[in-house]
Amino acid sequence: MGTFRYALRDAFRLLGRHWGLALLTLVTATAVFFLVGGSALLVVNTSRLVARVEGELVIHAFLKSDKNMEALREKVRQYPGVAEVREVTPAEAMDRLKKSIQNQAQALEILGENPLPPSLEIRVERAQDVPGVARDLLTLSSVDDVVYPGALASRLARVSRVVVEFSLVILIIAVTASALVLFNTIRIAVYSKKEEISVMLLVGATPSFVAMPFVLQGMILGVAGAAGALGLLGGAYRALVGGVETSVPFLEMVKDPDLLARLGLILVGVGMTVGWVSSWLAVDRFIRRALRPI
Repeated sequence: MGTFRYALRDAFRLLGRHWGLALLTLVTATAVFFLVGGSALLVVNTSRLVARVEGELVIHAFLKSDKNMEALREKVRQYPGVAEVREVTPAEAMDRLKKSIQNQAQALEILGENPLPPSLEIRVERAQDVPGVARDLLTLSSVDDVVYPGALASRLARVSRVVVEFSLVILIIAVTASALVLFNTIRIAVYSKKEEISVMLLVGATPSFVAMPFVLQGMILGVAGAAGALGLLGGAYRALVGGVETSVPFLEMVKDPDLLARLGLILVGVGMTVGWVSSWLAVDRFIRRALRPI
């Protein structure tokens, strides 16, 4: 415990000695982690929007007759990617048609007997499942025709994939940038105390004892940058959600407190990990060089 107190005290002394560089590092880390958090929120909201639209994608399989509809429904329900299958009778289909045309519904009376076929409404789990399910339905002898939003499903699948790939690239760039900034900050702090470190190593101090203040400094800067980014991100996201609800009320954004809290914990954890790894690499390189025989 005494060793940790010494290391923590020395870490804050290092921050005070190089306060200008520490402040610049903190601002940079805050900006970088703000970008990381914003990318994560973009992925979460886009995934939710895509999932909502995917839930509205319906494949209509028109049947030749209403014989064995229940058995056919159970068979289709076992297809990979199928979330729900619903039977639609000719009478129900006619009622829907009348509701859709409203004032012109009386014109349907001239048709006499209901010409609409029975059908199955199939909802899929993901947009990319639509083409495969449609192909499987066309192989069934009892299915007369299949209608599905193929172009929309393809676009949704591409949008989801592009957003995830874009956010992953942003995440890698941002984490790498923050690691480099923290690495250089700690390296400068190590060089400012290189003579003291060399003396400590000569009199028997262990490498971990020497490295601990610098590692704690990197972790403090990483956590502080992530916490600052979290505060800015929370205010900006609340303002964004309020603006979207006012101008585009049908576009529902993520407001789950538990999800946002988990995102905050992950962001702080990433900041601590990046600070620890980058500072350890910076100081370990110098210590190994100092311990090398002359």
